[in-house]
Amino acid sequence: MEEPQVERKIVVTDDVIRILCSSVESVLSNTIRSDIFISPMVKELESTCLKPDIGCFVLFQGDFSGLIIINFTKDAAMEIYRNYLIGMGMPEDDLAQNHTTDEVASSLGELLNQCVGKFRFDLENKTGIFVNQNQPKMLVVNESVQIAIEMGIERQQLRQISFKTVNGNRFYLEVALPDIKFYSLFDFHKVELPDIEDMLAQGKG
Repeated sequence: MEEPQVERKIVVTDDVIRILCSSVESVLSNTIRSDIFISPMVKELESTCLKPDIGCFVLFQGDFSGLIIINFTKDAAMEIYRNYLIGMGMPEDDLAQNHTTDEVASSLGELLNQCVGKFRFDLENKTGIFVNQNQPKMLVVNESVQIAIEMGIERQQLRQISFKTVNGNRFYLEVALPDIKFYSLFDFHKVELPDIEDMLAQGKG
């Protein structure tokens, strides 16, 4: 008896970036309880950089390696920080007033960690591809300084995607990935993973 043909599933670099953008939007909109908008246009880059006013980055490896950077303007950083902490019940009087404080950097680092965590779950759930991450690093960047980060990836694909808050403040996701192409040889079964939105909602009480 002839075996049924397996429907081939192909995953390329842009598919991974699309999953990443969706994960970032989902985590941030849920944690700050406000809409986050993704630009439909993607920019190709020649290099990835930490840029003013706050840059944060995280490296990951596994079935492929890569780099994620998010560069926040100070206004975007403060809007996201304030909404995040107020949503967790912190009084406004206790919030930091300047984007250069450790509290702001720590909060944005935690949010990036959640974003990459959801990206890992979504990527494995939708494609079966696994990656692992290190701890995000945060840096307040002076206006006159840009810090380039080299990954040493051959044929790397560099992209920038713009995000916007409801108040019109922008921040930018930059990614450095290899030229990715995965295809399935066997039937693909989605991995049963916990729903991150449900976990975040439970954490809010």
